[in-house]
Amino acid sequence: MISKSKLLCTSAGFVIALTAAPSLAQELTIESWRNDDLTIWQDTLIPAFEAAHPGITVNFAPTAPTEYNAALNAKLDAGSAGDIITCRPFDASLALFQDGYLADLTDLQGMDGFSDVAKSAWSTDDGSQTFCVPMASVIHGFIYNADAFAELGLEEPTTEEEFFAVLDAIQEDGTYIPLAIGSVDQWESASMGYHNIGPAYWAGEEGRLALISGDAKFTDEEWVEPLRVLGRWGEYAGEGYQAQTYPDSQNLFTLGRAAIFPAGSWEIALFEEQADFALGAFPPPVPAEGDTCYISDHNDIGIGLNAASPNAEAARTFLSWVASSEFASLYSNALPGFFALSNEPVTIENELANEFVSWRQDCESTIRPTYQILSRGTPNLENDNWLHASNVLSGAETPEDAAAAIQAGLDSWYTPGMYE
Repeated sequence: MISKSKLLCTSAGFVIALTAAPSLAQELTIESWRNDDLTIWQDTLIPAFEAAHPGITVNFAPTAPTEYNAALNAKLDAGSAGDIITCRPFDASLALFQDGYLADLTDLQGMDGFSDVAKSAWSTDDGSQTFCVPMASVIHGFIYNADAFAELGLEEPTTEEEFFAVLDAIQEDGTYIPLAIGSVDQWESASMGYHNIGPAYWAGEEGRLALISGDAKFTDEEWVEPLRVLGRWGEYAGEGYQAQTYPDSQNLFTLGRAAIFPAGSWEIALFEEQADFALGAFPPPVPAEGDTCYISDHNDIGIGLNAASPNAEAARTFLSWVASSEFASLYSNALPGFFALSNEPVTIENELANEFVSWRQDCESTIRPTYQILSRGTPNLENDNWLHASNVLSGAETPEDAAAAIQAGLDSWYTPGMYE
């Protein structure tokens, strides 16, 4: 016969178990555009988190990059978005925060481990509120077939003149297409072309901030000249490059048919997996000997909390882990070419990734000029850069006409100081 006291204890324990159950078994879903990262999350990052937090399970559910913004906005509007939102940098995520879709993470444990510069891509204009944990930046430059360079007796170029001399030598030899780049996927022409080489002409942050303040325009010489340089690339991009997609460019390079790939550091893992030749990398050449080197070292990816998540406490636990040095090390080495933004030093094991990050020692860093403030209106400045840079690369528009069109679009809605 069960005693009354034992029954009460049993009942009490049952009630406690029922009460505790929700906090011990919560499932989080991560929204992301990084579908290439699926196995890294599933095999490395999520297992590490779940091992330390056995009451929380995590599901990484990416969407194709080109569909992510629209799909995420639709889910947020419908109330069906996941708990964790992977954040684009600057204006796109700021708009989600201002619309109430992203939670304020200013006081999140671990957020003090990031500099103001790292947090700037996911903070309000005055820096008083931060709504996504900074995860990583990417660096632009050029990845090349080191075996082809050795075969042709070529050295890494450091100036614009040397760069085109290398392209001429590759063209004359005829074994390889000098540059693997197409103009169909317009972002490729802007991000890996115009925004890659441009900072050396417009002086990086100085020029970018001058655009925002109204002290510079895209029609100024320092903004037109890199478009002229980009226009010359078409001579070296191979037959039919105007119909060439970004995946086509990747394949041309990894199959050994092209010698140089205008790149972001995010290419490292894929290229090392697919190419059967040695890889090298060099930063954007400077306009002339003695000029300052600049790199696009762009805050690229953050991660935030869906303000409507029913699992906010568990999600904040996960985001605090993302802010940790453990995550920074795991992420940087699982995905070489994505460089952690944490103040904590991270040892990077990948040789090519170390080459990219070493440029920070000798070059001035800047971000893409279209991402902060200037793409909040219509027409969108980032999309205008895509369109007109691709037109210049394909030969459909002169650099001067492209610059004028980009500036006219910005002038149609933007007044310097309107967001102060």
